Amino acid sequence: MSAFDLEPWTAHHTDALEVALDAFLSPQALCAAGPVRPLHLVDAMRYAALDGGKRLRPLLVIAAFEAAVGRPLGSQDGAVVRAACAVELIHAYSLVHDDMPCMDDDVLRRGKPTVHVKFGQAGALLAGDALQTLAFELLTPEDGSVAPAVQGRLCGLLARASGCAGMAGGQAIDLDHVGKALSEDALRHMHRCKTGALLECSVRMGAVCGGADAHAQEQLAIFGRALGLAFQVVDDVLDVSADSATLGKTAGKDAQNDKPTFVSLMGLAQSRQYAQQLCEQAEQALAQTGLADTRALSALARRVVQRSH
Repeated sequence: MSAFDLEPWTAHHTDALEVALDAFLSPQALCAAGPVRPLHLVDAMRYAALDGGKRLRPLLVIAAFEAAVGRPLGSQDGAVVRAACAVELIHAYSLVHDDMPCMDDDVLRRGKPTVHVKFGQAGALLAGDALQTLAFELLTPEDGSVAPAVQGRLCGLLARASGCAGMAGGQAIDLDHVGKALSEDALRHMHRCKTGALLECSVRMGAVCGGADAHAQEQLAIFGRALGLAFQVVDDVLDVSADSATLGKTAGKDAQNDKPTFVSLMGLAQSRQYAQQLCEQAEQALAQTGLADTRALSALARRVVQRSH
């Protein structure tokens, strides 16, 4: 099999995702007909979701889909694009709310002022709410482009990954343990919920769209689980080893807020080693899927561990 070049693959799909997100977040798509329209809300939603970020989660949706079907994403695969955009909207909403003064109280995200700084706290709260609900609207189009059974499966996966047993629950555990010690097992559990659940969900949604069999879906879930934890370990490493300009967000916030992290528990060198071990676990799961071409997923996993921001 020929070598895989992640850069052009990423550039192609990221460009397409930006076009799709821009269309889904247009005033024409969002606003109901009436004498007035909530354009300030639309502006805040677009500010939160467009023109920034790694787009890792939607790229994982696409990579898992392509691995499952054994061909590149095509114009006929609108359900996959909707799934990819839905995951990114959930991620964007979570960042908007996490940055607010009542939670992490951050002023910088993706190299620009956070949403509450630019639009106010009420504007940020509403933008996050609207982004979250739009994600599920994308998964349930009324034009027949996504089969009802697929709609239900995708909505279920995304809801569970986003809710009390996933991202929101992980954030709650995080807030509850500021200044408190966590065991290694408890820290892993928190981050499997807070960060890992949505990354795992991204892979699983792509596999569902691609019709992967049960065995392949299970191995892809294991891949996503390991990748999600690796992502958070690297995030903890970068929080103490990179500057704010490189990260596009405030560096050193975890230590400043006295939050438990892998670095505070394991140390910097061991955390880096742990991230590499998790990447190897993810690669092993990919090898067990039985799918013909998992190169994009493998390359994305390596990028997660090797990234500098």
